[in-house]
Amino acid sequence: MTATGYDDLLRGESDLLAVFEQSFRPAKRAVGIESERVALFDGGAPLHYHSDPTHPGVDAVFAQLIARRGWTPVAPETVGGPVLGLERAKANITLEPGSQFELSGAPHDSLHGLHQELSDHRAEMRSLDLTPKLHLLGLGFQPYARQDDLDWVPKSRYPIMREYLPTRGPRALDMMRRTATVQANFDFGTERDAMRKLRAALGISAAVSGLFANSPMKDGVRQAVKSERALVWLGMDPDRSGLLPFAWKPDATLADYAHWALDAPMFLVKRDGVAMPAMTHTFRRFMAEGFHGHRATQTDWETHLKTMFPEVRLARTLEVRGADSVPLRYATALAALWTAVLYDDAALTAVEETFVPYGHDAWQALRPRIAAEGLRTPIGQTTVGALLRRVLPVAVEALGRRALLNADGQDERQYLDPLLPLVADDRSVTDALLDGWTPEQPDALASLMARCEF
Repeated sequence: MTATGYDDLLRGESDLLAVFEQSFRPAKRAVGIESERVALFDGGAPLHYHSDPTHPGVDAVFAQLIARRGWTPVAPETVGGPVLGLERAKANITLEPGSQFELSGAPHDSLHGLHQELSDHRAEMRSLDLTPKLHLLGLGFQPYARQDDLDWVPKSRYPIMREYLPTRGPRALDMMRRTATVQANFDFGTERDAMRKLRAALGISAAVSGLFANSPMKDGVRQAVKSERALVWLGMDPDRSGLLPFAWKPDATLADYAHWALDAPMFLVKRDGVAMPAMTHTFRRFMAEGFHGHRATQTDWETHLKTMFPEVRLARTLEVRGADSVPLRYATALAALWTAVLYDDAALTAVEETFVPYGHDAWQALRPRIAAEGLRTPIGQTTVGALLRRVLPVAVEALGRRALLNADGQDERQYLDPLLPLVADDRSVTDALLDGWTPEQPDALASLMARCEF
């Protein structure tokens, strides 16, 4: 510890790389999931942080989870401050800025454990005694609420992001308060392994976004797209999002990733629970000059890395971030697909040979069309769906090779079953869930909740 009470001061590039190198786990192949959900009450009102006379808030939800389900509050940002998250064992419940509800699950050695964790969490949330009833929906975008209908979770960094990000992209506030995603986290063993997985994951990321597209609603109107959330991310801060063009190079290194993050503006410097806006400084400048008398520390660097939002992110794990929120069976399927791709050499090679050769520019250019058309989007002389049809059978075989059985003797291949008919017919998740549904039908809200409830 330094005299400031914070962790070691950063001295140079080797310290920046330590966060990755200390995370090398050559023999570990765990998978974790982070599942965000849009929260709506009967009647369609969105969940707010604070309860009001007509609707319970996050504070009431947290109180029940603490009292009945063994969750404990995460230490508040300041003494006596609001509770912003819960923890139990190695799992956390956290909040996005518009009170999107998120389970950050524990790392699991098998998909069976991950699926059970999601199932148990769903049962807990459905057992809440709230009036009106709260529904957590696997949708990538808030279907009805406009910005003015939402409040702000009282987290110290959110006002800073609220002021800064709209100057960098027109959909920033939508990203913060109206989107929801499901992402999965994976181990890497060496620098070469980390960069190989990063490159392959970036290569297939846009296709996975098309497959898991599940947000056709905005402001109560069904849009002519499959994923409004994916379009939102195209209107975000280009300094900290996207498909990372440098990482597609075969010789890309962890230092390249660190340099990219170094040159992005910071959000804040936090000391003693106080968040100080720091958007005038890139992290590189912070290291060189300091900020208001404070020097850059390892904790500052890790905090900054978490404010970078590429489609695939490196920190202490590799995080794949490009899917819309989806109901439970599809959330497990997402984790299963990425587990196969990232933990099996044959499946990883199949992605490298099938998706990566088209290159960053081609996939980046197609992202708007994939958000609209999904797997039917043409690329080169083929389609996105046709490319997935080459890889998905290899992924099924990969999970079979893992030979990890549940109590009923079933292996992990079962979790890919929901994807097989979709990929065969060039459909996205939203096509399976909302085929024939319209917001004008008499029971539209109840039907939407029944179809998309997590």
